[in-house]
Amino acid sequence: MAIARAIVTEPALVLADEPTGNLDSATGADVMQVLQELNDAGRTIVLITHDVAVAAHATRQIHTLDGRIVA
Repeated sequence: MAIARAIVTEPALVLADEPTGNLDSATGADVMQVLQELNDAGRTIVLITHDVAVAAHATRQIHTLDGRIVA
């Protein structure tokens, strides 16, 4: 529901903090598919995650450690 509220106004930028957290794997995959479709349509997605499988969907990754960019 939170994702639906976030995209209903068709924003150019979507901020997604752990969008697959606490979801089963099938639902998590569905959420990632929606985010990918939004990105393919020209929206910028900023996604924060601890899940390397979710991060693998990104075209650019920024890794932090103790508040500092490390990669």
